[in-house]
Amino acid sequence: MSEETPVIKRLDEVVVNRIAAGEVIQRPANALKEMIENSLDAGATNIQVTVKQGGLKMLQIQDNGCGIRKEDMQIVCERFTTSKLRQFEDLNSINTYGFRGEALASISHVAHVTITTRTASSKCAFRGLYSDGELKEPVKPCAGNVGTQICAEDLFYNITTRRKALRSPAEEHAKVVDVVSKYSIHNNKVGFTLKKQGESMADVRTPPDSTHVDNIRAIYGVAVSRELIEVDHEDKNLGFSVTALVSNANYSVKKSTFLLFINHRLVDSSSLRKALETVYQAYLPKGSHPFIYMSLEIAPQNIDVNVHPTKHEVHFLHEDAITSSIQTAVEAKLLGSNSSRKFFTQAMLPGPAKEDFKEKQSTKEVGEDTTRPQDMIRTDSRDQKLDAFLGQATSKHTSKTAQKSSNQSEDVEVSGPGDDSIKRNKVKRREIKLNSVLELRQEVKDDVSDAMRNLLQNHTFVGCVSESHALIQHSTRLYLANTTTLSKELFYQLLLQEFGNFGVLRLSEPIPIKELVMLALDCSASGWSPADGPKDEMADYVVTFLGSKAEMLQDYFSLEIEDGNLITLPMLMENYIPPLDELPMYILKLATEVNWESEKECFQTFLLETADFYSMRKSFLSPLDEKSMQCTMEQQSCRRPCPRPRCVKAS
Repeated sequence: MSEETPVIKRLDEVVVNRIAAGEVIQRPANALKEMIENSLDAGATNIQVTVKQGGLKMLQIQDNGCGIRKEDMQIVCERFTTSKLRQFEDLNSINTYGFRGEALASISHVAHVTITTRTASSKCAFRGLYSDGELKEPVKPCAGNVGTQICAEDLFYNITTRRKALRSPAEEHAKVVDVVSKYSIHNNKVGFTLKKQGESMADVRTPPDSTHVDNIRAIYGVAVSRELIEVDHEDKNLGFSVTALVSNANYSVKKSTFLLFINHRLVDSSSLRKALETVYQAYLPKGSHPFIYMSLEIAPQNIDVNVHPTKHEVHFLHEDAITSSIQTAVEAKLLGSNSSRKFFTQAMLPGPAKEDFKEKQSTKEVGEDTTRPQDMIRTDSRDQKLDAFLGQATSKHTSKTAQKSSNQSEDVEVSGPGDDSIKRNKVKRREIKLNSVLELRQEVKDDVSDAMRNLLQNHTFVGCVSESHALIQHSTRLYLANTTTLSKELFYQLLLQEFGNFGVLRLSEPIPIKELVMLALDCSASGWSPADGPKDEMADYVVTFLGSKAEMLQDYFSLEIEDGNLITLPMLMENYIPPLDELPMYILKLATEVNWESEKECFQTFLLETADFYSMRKSFLSPLDEKSMQCTMEQQSCRRPCPRPRCVKAS
């Protein structure tokens, strides 16, 4: 019996709109790109972007452009509503960023959108709330500056699969930074600011009316900005002109940086990228790449911008010929710059005395070719190292030694900072065969620097400059070392090397995880806001979530959790206890910053957060604040636990 022929049905309009929105808005960075282009079309000279959790929780952009009329706010989030296109033929001469009227509509179908706008002729601003392309309530007057503020909250709240497929908030934030950085370099007459909600320090900040080179220097650093060559090329026969800033043969990096704008749109062209990489192969070491910023102007009638849902790609006539012409122009510039390459030298240190020089000459005459160490450096590499100071955070004596157990493990109880009793446990080693861990170890080995390893192995500790910097000497050079960064990398590699074989730092008393989380949420560094919900609910979530991972945490990381209490921490180094005033924030980050979806990324982010917790740094509280907190907790008879396992009496 033949199967019944399926019936073709028209999809519901809501389903159609969400499918279309998923094509245009793939991640927070795509939504931000569309909103930045709308602000630039509105003539904005200052654009401020604020994000939370990489844009997933909140993505807000504010500009000082022309604004939106109150009459247009009724349909501004409907599909195919635009002020830039009237008929299909207009696509042949489109000179604006947006033209299809899909950006705001797509965002409103996957997020809760609030638009606050004011035109120059309006006496006040107006605010509208949108969902699924429709205005949810009448537009209300409010206070506001001339321009537009668009806030998209809870991105992909109604598409759980898309949200789960996204990377961690940190990686999404990095992509947002990348988009803002590229647009700020190209639009140098516009001031850009990007920061996380609740933080005063901006991740990207460029002033208005600056130059391309100034913005490159502010974002990518001085090293690349001083090695740039300007390329200006025009071909009237092919109908295009190009302006570019490319690095010369003195500069190279492991990761390629290619910023391409065609008719002021941020796009990508694999053929042009490969052609330019081919040019640099003759000048740069193998595996190295250049920095390229390029602005390409093509006659509008020769370009088709409507070929990609996110406008990430464009097609244009004579693509191969234009690519070849640009390749030739860049190669000619590099050939011209190669004859006058710059080399940065360091002034020589004072040479040896004449008597020493004569003594060296006499030793060479009798056949001694090697130079004695005392003739090369002022100190000996066998003197004290930075390693000796890592153990000073703990007490120098052991108070108790327990009997060995059947598995030959040894428990030792020592006095921690402020007379805190902590037990340490050495466990029997086991071989780890997890592919994810082996891959992470291999990545560290592949990225090793022989010069840096030699410096750290043979350095001499000179002295501390501050709480986070120290002077070290290697050979005849003096270096300022960031001990926070160095110790973080040290602990990350120790965590990888000893994965699954950690000793145990056993807290003298179990600490309730909920109270640790409440301490962390009370701190401004946590980024908590009332929009995130009550602190109690978030703390309960962290307790439940970490409790569900308790077996894995204890097995792999010696981090024991029982009945909502923290029992142990991993021991990474003999006689070293991490700064326990950072413990509340560390526990909160384990639940919020670690990517628990992918095995490799889970281990990597967990180890990074743990290494950050163990690293040597300035105290989480200033000495005055710490003393005040300790006194307050003494008076309250420890109704709420300190960041340390036991209260320490203020001196």
